[in-house]
Amino acid sequence: MPTVRRHALALLAACAALLAAPGVTAQPQPAPTLAAASDLKFAIEEVAARFEKETGHRLRLVFGSSGSFYAQILQGAPFQMFMSADEDFVFKLHDAGKTLDRGRLYAVGRIGIKVPAGSPLKADGELKDLAAALKGGRLQKFAIANPDHAPYGMRAREALQRVGLWEAIQPKLVYGENISQTAQFATSGSTQGGIIALSLALAPSVKALGDFALIPADWHQPLKQRMVLMKDAPPALRAFYDYLSTPPAQEVMKRYGFEMPRD
Repeated sequence: MPTVRRHALALLAACAALLAAPGVTAQPQPAPTLAAASDLKFAIEEVAARFEKETGHRLRLVFGSSGSFYAQILQGAPFQMFMSADEDFVFKLHDAGKTLDRGRLYAVGRIGIKVPAGSPLKADGELKDLAAALKGGRLQKFAIANPDHAPYGMRAREALQRVGLWEAIQPKLVYGENISQTAQFATSGSTQGGIIALSLALAPSVKALGDFALIPADWHQPLKQRMVLMKDAPPALRAFYDYLSTPPAQEVMKRYGFEMPRD
């Protein structure tokens, strides 16, 4: 057998052995990452599950404070889509050249007061009982999200300022890192209550833990929630971005108390 032919056959055999060897199959690509405001936890988990079932696309969901995500994305965090509870963070990211465009308004959120079972507070949306409890010494601890970076905390502060309670209540405040942690504080008995997102209050696991009442929408700036894709967003997230505007996705969002932009 000529030398060249022997070498060619040896090379083919080596390639065949390599392809048959264990551990050299293509590894699945990691799921693309969506950074979402904590008020979306229950709603977006449900929407994403429907999306995966219908399309086969897997997504990695990370929930937290919109302000914290904004800072992380500025520093190059590997999030490929951002669902903010405050549209200003999206606009700032676009101005910094981080996003594909200025995004899309996907919902308007609401806040309300949540009190756990056995609390000395009443779930009074006009916060009159909160004022009385503060004056009468019934209030020891009250939870809101940190207004320095959490949009729901910013709106809670505005509502408390609206009724003249902000200065007096500050020594009693317990700050959640995000609105999800705030809901935990407000329902666990570690506080007498708190101001949380309607979308969390409507979740069955939270709803069972006490009473809730909406705070009037005109007591604070609207919670205009905007989503945006990063420039490197893969097809799966681009598809999910569009899926959020479909009737099935919006029905889920409405069930969790979100107002749709066209409403």
